[in-house]
Amino acid sequence: MRAMQVVELGQPLELREVEKPTPLAGEVLVKVHACGLNFGDTLVIKGTYQEKPQLPATVGMELCGTIEALGAGVEGLHVGQKVGAYSGFGGLADYAAIPAEICVPVPDEMDSLDAAAFLVAYGTSHVALDYKAQLQPGERLLVLGASGGVGLTAVEVGKIMGAEVIACARGAAKLELCKAAGADHLICSETEDIRDVVKSLGGADVVYDPIGGDQFKAAMRACNPEARLLPLGFASGDVPQIPANHLLVKNLTVIGFYWGGYVRVKPKVLTDSFATLIDWYSAGKIKPHVSAVHALEDANAALDLLRTRKATGKVVVKISAG
Repeated sequence: MRAMQVVELGQPLELREVEKPTPLAGEVLVKVHACGLNFGDTLVIKGTYQEKPQLPATVGMELCGTIEALGAGVEGLHVGQKVGAYSGFGGLADYAAIPAEICVPVPDEMDSLDAAAFLVAYGTSHVALDYKAQLQPGERLLVLGASGGVGLTAVEVGKIMGAEVIACARGAAKLELCKAAGADHLICSETEDIRDVVKSLGGADVVYDPIGGDQFKAAMRACNPEARLLPLGFASGDVPQIPANHLLVKNLTVIGFYWGGYVRVKPKVLTDSFATLIDWYSAGKIKPHVSAVHALEDANAALDLLRTRKATGKVVVKISAG
């Protein structure tokens, strides 16, 4: 089968012919229809992600496909069933053998491109805002990087949860996308002072930050007393150092959040979240914004859209029909 693999850290992926996997006990073999790309994939390729695979390694954190075979002991799933999964690795290939417990049945009304763009982005935002930050109706939510893959879903999820949403992004076109997703207020990070604008709107109660760097520092200074800050990525390349005395003065809470970690330590958090999100999708409340679709052999070009921050919403690699 075909697989796009990291052979050497820091180098482009290579399209290689590898052996088709056989599902072990507790696993299913999935024929992959589509793989959603994430900024974390670019970090895996660089060797700077939290989890480092043994090389050569097939990347691709989330996928949608059809089950072709069941490993021993698998119950509740069947051959021919369409599923989505946050696999961590292995999505950029014709087939993937993945644990059955992380598979989420995909409803008939959800196509494979949507399903492959769904789990990480919406799952990250929903667990962050609901389970971790406990965002309440009427609170003011500041979303940094609001036009990106996870940022745009945070705008949508925040609105569904009843928050007043401030979206911060670069340029008029990206801000229009945020407005269409339901943002109440818009901030251009290129031309406006985040702290001044947020404070003029009444301050932030929750900050959702996949960017880091100076934007995090500005957002922290615009927080209301007892605000919660969620650093969940550092797309700027700058991991901010947080002065504890600033937290003390306003009783701020900084909540560390790594969505993928729940796969191992508390998977029910993710499966409960997915059930809610799929209900929202079926009810027409949310729909992934897929801005680019590439073929498997063009995965490097697709990843470049994330590295250069040219993508809005999600970038998906289509691997087979389904």
